[in-house]
Amino acid sequence: MTGAVRVLRAAVLPLALIGLTALAGVVLGRVYAGGLLTWLGIGAAAGSVLVSVAARRLPSWLVAPVSVAVMAGWTLWSLRLAATRAEVPGGLLEVTADAARNGIPRLLTAMIPVEPTPDTVLVPVVAAWLAGLTGAEVALRTGRVLLGYLPAAGLYAAALYVVGPNAEPALGTTLVFVAVAALGLATPTQTAPGGGDPTAELTPRVRAAVRLRLATSAALGVALVVGLVALLGPLVAEQVDGRPVDPRRYVEPPQVQTLDENPLIRISGWALHPEQKLLDVSTDRPDAPPETDPAADTARSVRIRLAVLSDYDGVTWRVGATYRNAGRILPAATPARDSTLQTVRQQISVAELSGRLLPAVSTPREVSGARVAYDPASGTLIRPEGLTPGLRYTVTSAEERPDSNLLATANVPAGDEVARVLRVADGVPDPMRRLATQLAEENGAPYARALAIEAFLAEHYRVVADAPSGHAYPNLGFFLFGPRNGGGQEGTSEQFAAAFAVLGRLSGLPTRVVVGFRTSGQGPVLAGDAYAWPEVLFDGLGWVSFDPLPRPNDEPRPVEEDFRPTPEDPPPSEAPAPTAEPSASPEPATAADAPSASDGLSTPVLVAGGSGGLLLVVGALLLALVAMRRSLTRSRLVRGDPGQRIAGAWREVTDALRLAGRPVGDDLAATEVARHARRTLTDARIGRSGGDVVGGATGGTAQADASSPAVDELAALLNQVGFAPGAATPDQATRAAEVATTYVATLRSARPWWRRLLWSVHPAPLRRARRSPR
Repeated sequence: MTGAVRVLRAAVLPLALIGLTALAGVVLGRVYAGGLLTWLGIGAAAGSVLVSVAARRLPSWLVAPVSVAVMAGWTLWSLRLAATRAEVPGGLLEVTADAARNGIPRLLTAMIPVEPTPDTVLVPVVAAWLAGLTGAEVALRTGRVLLGYLPAAGLYAAALYVVGPNAEPALGTTLVFVAVAALGLATPTQTAPGGGDPTAELTPRVRAAVRLRLATSAALGVALVVGLVALLGPLVAEQVDGRPVDPRRYVEPPQVQTLDENPLIRISGWALHPEQKLLDVSTDRPDAPPETDPAADTARSVRIRLAVLSDYDGVTWRVGATYRNAGRILPAATPARDSTLQTVRQQISVAELSGRLLPAVSTPREVSGARVAYDPASGTLIRPEGLTPGLRYTVTSAEERPDSNLLATANVPAGDEVARVLRVADGVPDPMRRLATQLAEENGAPYARALAIEAFLAEHYRVVADAPSGHAYPNLGFFLFGPRNGGGQEGTSEQFAAAFAVLGRLSGLPTRVVVGFRTSGQGPVLAGDAYAWPEVLFDGLGWVSFDPLPRPNDEPRPVEEDFRPTPEDPPPSEAPAPTAEPSASPEPATAADAPSASDGLSTPVLVAGGSGGLLLVVGALLLALVAMRRSLTRSRLVRGDPGQRIAGAWREVTDALRLAGRPVGDDLAATEVARHARRTLTDARIGRSGGDVVGGATGGTAQADASSPAVDELAALLNQVGFAPGAATPDQATRAAEVATTYVATLRSARPWWRRLLWSVHPAPLRRARRSPR
C-alpha cells in the first residue's frame, strides 16, 4: 500500500505538467476548425513530459537531445496527418520546409476558423513540446515546481493572446488551469525514509528553529498571496468584459499587385486577343433544374468572378480587400433574406491567366487543390504564390439567386454600412451629374433607376474591341459625351460597367463593378469571354447583376436625341433686339446752361490723361496676370502631398502644349501625351533653327534633347499616382517639378519673341485651373 501511494504521489506532478501544457492547446484549438490541433497539442504535452520522466536517470545534458529527437518524429507525423486531412499537395520534405518558412505569418494572418494545415500546426506543436520539456526538467529534476510551471503558463498566455477576440473568454479553462496547478503544488513529491517526521532526528532546539522558519515562510507566503489577490483582483475583474487585442492587426496580410488590385484595366488587353486561352472549366450544378425544364439553359450559364471592385476615387476602381490565409472551408456569409442558394461545383485548370486572383463563382465556400487567401467582404480569392499554368483546383460556391418578383418594389440600403459603395469622389463632370439626375427624376423606384441607366447605355453606345483602356472621370466623360466620329460613345465592357456604377451612385444606388468571365461553364475560357458588369445592392435581395452592354446587331441612337449636355463655356448671349420705340431725344441745353470750353480741361490734356490711365490699367492687368500665373505654378509644384504635386507638374506640361498651339485631348493616356510632347518640342526646335532663332541654337537643342525623355519619366510618375495612390514620395514630386519646369522653359524658348511675351500673361491656364477639380 505504501508503494502504491508513493507511485501515485510521484505521478501527480508529471500529470499536472501534462495538463497545464495541454490546456494551452485546448485554448488555441477554439479558433481552429475541428479538434485536430487540440489532440496534437495534448500529444506533444504528454510526450515531452513522459520522455523527461523516463530519462530521469540519464545525465541532464543528454535528456534534451533525446527529447528533441522524439519531438522531431512527433512533429513530422503531425505535419503528415494535417497535410493528408487538408489535401495539401507535395511531399513531406516540401511541406515541412514550407511550414517552417511561413508557419508564424500564416498562423497570424489565417482566417478564423483556422484549418489545421502543416503551416498552422507546426508552431503550436513545437511550442507545446518545448514547454513540456522545460517545465518537466525544472520541476522534476530540481524540485522547483513553481519555476517549472512558468513555461506552461507562458504558453497558455501566448495561446490566449493569439486567440484574441476571436473566441469566447476562456474562463472555464483558466479555472481548470489554476486548479491543476494547485493540485500539483499541494501534493508532496518526496517523503522521509520510513514515512516519519524528517525533523525527528534533530535536537529539540534545532527542530524548533526549523519549524518556526517553516511557519514564518508559510505565513509570509499566505500574506503575499492574499495581498496580491486584494490588489490585482479588481483590476483583473475589470478586464473580464474587455475586448482583447487581436495580434493579426500587427501582421501585414498577403498583398497583390496593381493588375490584381484593379483587373478592370485588363479588359481592353484581353479584348485585343480574344482567342487566348485562360482557363479550362468543368461545372456541376447538383441543384440545377432537369434538362426538361425550360430554365435549364439559363441555369447552366455561368458568370465566373475574378474580382469585386468596390472603391472608386475618380481615377481607378480597386478591390480594396484585406486578404486572410484560409483553409479549404471558407467562412459562411449570411445570405440575403429573399434569395435562394444554389450549389455550384467547378473544377478549374489555369492555362495562360496570370496574376494572383483566383476565379470562382460567387460565393466560394470550399476550395481544394490550392492554398488560398480570402476577403469575406468582397468574396475575392487569391493564391498568394501566384497562378501558374497547369494549376488545378476545385471550388464549391453557394450562388445567390434573388427573387425577381420583389425587385420592382425593393429599396436600397443607406448608412455607414454601405457608405463605401455609395461614395462618389470629387470632380464629377457636370454633364455626367446632370445625366444621372435626369434618369433619376424620370424613374422613382431604385430598381427602375437601375433599369433606366442600363437601358440608356445599351441603346446609345457601341462595344468595340480596340477602345483604349481607362475609367477615370475624363475617360468616362469622353465615353458618354465625346463625338461619335472622334472615338466617343464607344468602349469595352470596362467603360460600360464603370459608367453604370458611377451614374448609379450619383442617383443614390449602392453599386460596385465585377470583373470576370461569361461562359457556358464547360470547356475552355478565352480572353474574349472576359468582361465587366455592374451590381446594385437591394434590401433583402443582396447584390443584383445588370448588363448595360448593347444587344447584338442593335444600332445605337445618338446620345443627343435624349440628352444634350450644356457646353462648359457657353458663348456670351447676344443683346436682344429692342422691342420698344426709342425714347425721344432730350431737348438740347440752352447756351446759357452749357459750360464754356474755356472753363474745362483742354482736349490734349484729356487725351493724354485718358491714354495714361488706360496704359496704367493695362499694365496693372498684365502684372496681375503674371502674378496669378506664377502663383498657380507655385501652388501646383510646391503645395499639397506628393501625388498632388506630380499631378500639378503634369498640368503645367499640358498647359504649355496648349499655349504652344498643340493641345491634347482628355482621352489620351499619359504615355501618348508624353509622346505628343516630345514631338511638339522636336518640331518647335526644328522650326526655330530654320527660321526665328533666339539666343544660341546649340544650347537650346541640348536642353530640348535633355528634357524630351524626361517627359516619359513624368508620365510614369503620373501613372503611379493614378494606379497606386499614396505611393509617391517627396523626392519623386521634386523630380516631377524639375521635369515640368525644364520642359516648359525649353518649349517657351523655342517660340518667337512676341509669343514668349504673351506666354506669361495668357489667361487660358487660369480659366482651365478654375474649371478643373483640385
